[in-house]
Amino acid sequence: MRIVLAFSGGLDTSFCVPWLQENKNAEVITAIVDTGGIPRIALDAIAQQARAVGAAEHHEIDARQAVWEGFISTLIRGNVLRGEVYPLSVAAERTQQAMEVAALARRVGADAVAHGATGAGNDQVRFDIVFRTLLPEMPIIAPVRSLGLSREASQAYLRERNLPIPEGASRYSVNQGLWGTTLGGQWTHDPWTPPPADAFGATGRVPEAREVIIGWRQGLPVSLDGQEMAGPELVEALTALAAPYRIGQGIHIGETVLGIKGRIGFEAAAALILIAAHREVEKIVLTRWQAFWKDHLARFFGDRLHEGQGLDPVMQDIRALIDSSQRQVEGRTRVRLDRGHFQVIGVDSPFSLFDTGVARYGETHNLWSGEQAEAFAAIASIPSRLAHARDAGDGQ
Repeated sequence: MRIVLAFSGGLDTSFCVPWLQENKNAEVITAIVDTGGIPRIALDAIAQQARAVGAAEHHEIDARQAVWEGFISTLIRGNVLRGEVYPLSVAAERTQQAMEVAALARRVGADAVAHGATGAGNDQVRFDIVFRTLLPEMPIIAPVRSLGLSREASQAYLRERNLPIPEGASRYSVNQGLWGTTLGGQWTHDPWTPPPADAFGATGRVPEAREVIIGWRQGLPVSLDGQEMAGPELVEALTALAAPYRIGQGIHIGETVLGIKGRIGFEAAAALILIAAHREVEKIVLTRWQAFWKDHLARFFGDRLHEGQGLDPVMQDIRALIDSSQRQVEGRTRVRLDRGHFQVIGVDSPFSLFDTGVARYGETHNLWSGEQAEAFAAIASIPSRLAHARDAGDGQ
C-alpha cells in the first residue's frame, strides 16, 4: 500500500510515518508543502526528520506563488481579519497544502492519503474536504484523530522505537507560513493565561522607529521602499523588517469549525500591516457602497475559507466582485514601524477621490452653496423627525 502523508516535521506527522508502516504495511511518501515563511534550514531539517522516522520518499513542494494567487491576494483585497484581529494565517495555507498533496498522490499512484490532524482542531476538516473533493475514491487516514492520541502518547510511541522527537514537541504546536505563524499549547487552553515569555520569536534590542513605503497596484502590494517584488517575496521581506519591532503578536479566541471555542497565539506582522495599509488606499479610491459590499462579501469569503470551503464555487463568484472593485486601488502607503506597533501615516493614489479642490472637510466647499447644504440637512433629517414625532405622540 502506498500512502502520501502531508508532513510538517512536527510531532503528530512524525508519529504517523512509523504508525502507517506498522499498521497499514505501507510505503509512506511524505510531502512538505512550502507556503512560505519557512527558512531553508528548517525545510532541510523537515526532510531529515522525514527520513529519520522512516519515509520511503520525501517531496518538497513550493506553493508560495500558488497560495498567494489563490487565497492570500483575496484576503488582502478583502481586508479579512477573523474576529477583527486574526489574519487567517493557517486556513489559506492548509487548503493550498491539501490541494498540492492531492495532486502529488495522483502523480505517484497512491492508494491513500493521510494527515496528522487531531480530532479536535480545524485542520482535519480542511484536509478532509479538499481530499474528498479532489480524490473522491481515495481513503483518508488520520491516525492521531482515529486513535485520539495525546501529545504525550505520540512522544512515547516514538521514544519506544528510538525515533527522533521534534524539538519543542512537549511545549508548543507551531504552524509557520507565509501569512504568519500560529502557536498552540497548554497556555492556549485557558483564556485567562497569558503567553509564556518565550512564546514569540523576536528577542534582543528593538531598533529605532522607521518608515516603509508600500506600493500598490490593483489592490495588491507590488513594491517595498521603491523596489518591485513578487507578492510572496514582498511579504517575506516585510516580515523580516517588522520582526525586530515585535509587531503583529496577538491572541485570537473564536469559533472553530466544529463549533467549540478555540484560542491561539499568532505572529503575523506583514499580514496585519498589509491589510491596514490596503484599507487606507481603498478609503480614498472606492465609493462608500463599493467598500461596504466588497468588505461584506470578503468577510463571508474568510469565514468559508476558515471552515475549509476554499473550493466552494461561491468563492470564485466572490473573488470576481472583489477583483472588480480593485481595478483602481493603486498608489502608495507610508507605514511607521515602532516598538510593538505600526501606524499607516500617509497614503496617495492617482485615482484618489480625496479632492481638496472640491471641498476641504470642515472648512470650504465649491460644489454646493450654503443654502444647498442647509436644504440637504433638512431633507436628511426627515426620517428621524417623523419617527421622533410619532414616538413622542404629538403627531406633529
